[in-house]
Amino acid sequence: MKNNDLALKTWVKLARSFNTINKTVNEEINKYGVTPSQFGVMEALYHLGDMPIGKLGEKILVTGGNMTVILDNLEKNGYTERVKCPTDRRSLYIRLTEKGKELIESVFPSHKTLITNVFSVLSEEEQIILGNLLKKLGLSIKNKLEV
Repeated sequence: MKNNDLALKTWVKLARSFNTINKTVNEEINKYGVTPSQFGVMEALYHLGDMPIGKLGEKILVTGGNMTVILDNLEKNGYTERVKCPTDRRSLYIRLTEKGKELIESVFPSHKTLITNVFSVLSEEEQIILGNLLKKLGLSIKNKLEV
């Protein structure tokens, strides 16, 4: 098999696998009345603490324009709030409200269980290998773009 044929077939397998897993996870998240992006924001804030909007967007892989909409909706529902940075008044930080903490604390355990179940088809060693391979692939692309 030609190398480029193998690469294309590998890409299709990766894309199909991601789409299947993502659909399953998103359906579970939607049951709680939030979008996957909103859940990503809440999860990041829950585990990493308050952070500036730009850094939060980088963490959940969302552009600035989309981030504004996501944050507006989370704030409208009472899950997050914008607070001024104590050291730089020009910067805004995003913080989970008590209502947001309660939601993520109630949702995250089942989310974690779902992810664990999805990956249980792979042994622990296979999960480590897959993680390392995906990291290697992602970093190689990032490094090529930065050159």
